[in-house]
Amino acid sequence: MDVGADEFEQSLPLLQELVLGADVGLDIEFTGLRSNLSGPQQISLFDLPSEWYLKTRQSVQQFTICQIGLSVFSSIEGESNKYVAHSCNFFLFPTTFGILDSEFSFQASSVQFLNQYGFDYNKFLKNGIPYMNEEQEKKIKHSILTGNWRVRSSLDKDQIKAVIDEVTRWLDLAEEGDWMALPGVTGFQAFEVQLVLRKALPDIWTVMEDEGVTVKKVSKQHRWYLENTSCDRESCWKEKILLSARGFSVFFQMLVKAQKPLVGHNMMMDLLHLHEKFFRPLPESYDEFKLNIHNLFPVLIDTKNVTKDIWKELNFPRASNLSEVYEFLNSDLNPAKNSGPVIIHASRCEKYVETKCPHEAAYDAFLCGSVLLKVAHLLLWRVHGALPIPEPSFPLYLDVLAPHVNQVNLIRAGVPTINFSGPDDPSIRPPILVVTVRRWPRVSEQQVYHEFQNLGKFDVRRLAGSQFLLLTKKFKDTRSVLKEYRCHPTLQVSVYRYWRHSPNVSCLLQVCGVVTTWAFIAFLLGRARP
Repeated sequence: MDVGADEFEQSLPLLQELVLGADVGLDIEFTGLRSNLSGPQQISLFDLPSEWYLKTRQSVQQFTICQIGLSVFSSIEGESNKYVAHSCNFFLFPTTFGILDSEFSFQASSVQFLNQYGFDYNKFLKNGIPYMNEEQEKKIKHSILTGNWRVRSSLDKDQIKAVIDEVTRWLDLAEEGDWMALPGVTGFQAFEVQLVLRKALPDIWTVMEDEGVTVKKVSKQHRWYLENTSCDRESCWKEKILLSARGFSVFFQMLVKAQKPLVGHNMMMDLLHLHEKFFRPLPESYDEFKLNIHNLFPVLIDTKNVTKDIWKELNFPRASNLSEVYEFLNSDLNPAKNSGPVIIHASRCEKYVETKCPHEAAYDAFLCGSVLLKVAHLLLWRVHGALPIPEPSFPLYLDVLAPHVNQVNLIRAGVPTINFSGPDDPSIRPPILVVTVRRWPRVSEQQVYHEFQNLGKFDVRRLAGSQFLLLTKKFKDTRSVLKEYRCHPTLQVSVYRYWRHSPNVSCLLQVCGVVTTWAFIAFLLGRARP
């Protein structure tokens, strides 16, 4: 089910009911992923989680969300281990009202990628649901409720001026009780038009209709009466404006309040954008970010992290994406397939019954939730072995998933996961290698990278002078390099030892050596005196 600005408010009661389901699958599509940063600003395997966060934070602030997919899984009462999935695509566009006018970038590769999978940019640009974070909400609330607001662009000013001229001409000839329609004036422009007309013309009243705005000529006494007694009085009306301006942020707060498990696949970027776009601007402190996310969503489950270990244990074929993970779990390779959960699509959400739509947000969200249920059942099957499995239920699935809760996969960093409910685990990466280059003047990091690229994917960082650090995610690649370059005439490779290779330690030892030498000389000279 696709939901844009035109359908969103009518869908809210249903959405509020849905978030009370068992768990929520999430996927987000962006206008870009990462800024084209170079040098030290690029993410790398050398990054601590806090360093990775600060580098990625810049990209999140630069790009925006164009589509959010949610798939809510609810157990069917009276039927064992059977779930119904409600999957929705929400097209989003930043709120542009009054003082709010966001700036964001497009990344050509991201646009091309989404285009390839049929993403409808018209729905994003023309009918995107507005949204804002808490700081933006405070600003717009203050400006709306105090009347200190402004029309946001010269185009709107021209359009609103034309509307005022049209109403003024009509007003000169109209009699009390007459009315006129302003068709095609909808959305926030309708709110702005009404604010301007009511402020400029004391003998009119405006009403929002489905087709546009209706203007009615009234006496000043009747106007006073309407302002003070009508359910459409200005203070109430301005609250409605704020509610519409908040848009998807209203549903975000419902999701937070429901405190349901949030499920994603490689969901770190999703969490960063959720914080930035709907909660508050990302803080500089990594620990503060973690705490905020944990308070918003106490139970996070990353299917990338969950499937990693069991994939190796059961010797499943390598899965390069979420769709392949889903296919393997639905195939005969899955030993618990026949006893696993049954998932059906809700009415009005049946698009994915026969159709695969990779990289459509709601479809990927559905895959996330389905993979979670199926892999949880597989874990339960593995725990009980030959013993009968107790009647599966979502609470039982959560118990078996406990080691993976709040462990979110981290792509290309010094640690493989981030723990949102406590301190991050220490690195389990292979050891760092140190490369000493001989007879190769002015060698660069890029040249060293190309030298080793045939043996694996390495990150390279200059240590000092002609020494470089090498790091990879795979232990076998580390062993291959040590073996291949054991007797190399130009490149000496060894495991990095802090006390042996650190420039700081070398400097300290040199200083200590100098001090010790001078102390010894002073001692000898002192003894030589009569």
